Amino acid sequence: MDNRKEVIEIKNEGRTVCEVWTRVMGYYRPTSAFNKGKQSEYQERRCFSEQKAVKHK
Repeated sequence: MDNRKEVIEIKNEGRTVCEVWTRVMGYYRPTSAFNKGKQSEYQERRCFSEQKAVKHK
């Protein structure tokens, strides 16, 4: 059995810009619209899983 995975290469011309949005102060905004301070704060955020954060009995 052949376990090799096919590698697909995409040239930069074939890529699409992906805009990231996040919830800030009750509404969603694109991170590209953040000022330098807010961009720095966004990069320092920690993501968590609610299921892992809550201890189940």
